[in-house]
Amino acid sequence: MSETAASDAGRVVLITGAGKGIGRALAEHLARRGVRVIVNNRSRDGADSAGDAVAAIRAAGGEAIADRHDVRESGAAEAMAQAALGAWGRLDAVVLNAGVSGPADRFAATPESVFRDVLETNFFANLAITQAALPHVAKSPAGRLLFVSSSAGLYGVFGRSAYAASKGALVAWALSLAHELKRDKVGVNVIAPYATTQMTQDAMNVDAALAAQMAPERVAPVASWLLSAACAASGQIWVAGGGKLRRARMMEGRAAAMPDTGADEWLAAHAPELEDMREPRGFVGAEEAFADFLKR
Repeated sequence: MSETAASDAGRVVLITGAGKGIGRALAEHLARRGVRVIVNNRSRDGADSAGDAVAAIRAAGGEAIADRHDVRESGAAEAMAQAALGAWGRLDAVVLNAGVSGPADRFAATPESVFRDVLETNFFANLAITQAALPHVAKSPAGRLLFVSSSAGLYGVFGRSAYAASKGALVAWALSLAHELKRDKVGVNVIAPYATTQMTQDAMNVDAALAAQMAPERVAPVASWLLSAACAASGQIWVAGGGKLRRARMMEGRAAAMPDTGADEWLAAHAPELEDMREPRGFVGAEEAFADFLKR
């Protein structure tokens, strides 16, 4: 076992939506590194995916327990946290992975109820889980929160505006928490994965080679690193998939001062120059961005 893996042995991680896809790949990856895992996944149509994942982990010599709550269920968040404490007396990290995409359609044909339904799972359920888990995670010598977002939450996506809105909300919330939890030494990061899962299989399976390349197991090492005691990163967004990764960041272009008179005409003339995002800058928090904006 590597030095990093040894430092993570015995840590306890809760992963929502871990009965299949990225969540399960991560649960199995962490268990091989000596991490003890709470595998959350609701039972559906008689299938016990959480139990199946736990059985596989235990068969390979790892430690895991199953939690079969629907993340939206009343009391589910508290039950998950208590499951960790009851089994191992601690909770070091939470991976907020469970999510839904909602129906595909243009915004004009999407009723408000779809937005509320998607946000209920992708945002508000995660809010409840974080509220229940954070007091325990903050007691860990290396507490970690990992939010599973999407490139849709960074850039938008055609036909799934509710999904994009929910994932964008996760990003903004996670970056805010990263600021607030610095003193508690809780690392908060975001991963935007590309992987062949139940949610993406229709698109990925068009190309068998691509589907294999984007196996969820190839995202797991990036998530594992962000959860590790050795990782000092916080407030970061990482895009990962197919064995590749890169960091993402909100950026602003160079600033320019408009004249007090004739601003409309000035902007029409200079907008193309300013739109090209030369000299992009990123900031740690809205306060820093505002201070820089005034200065420049």
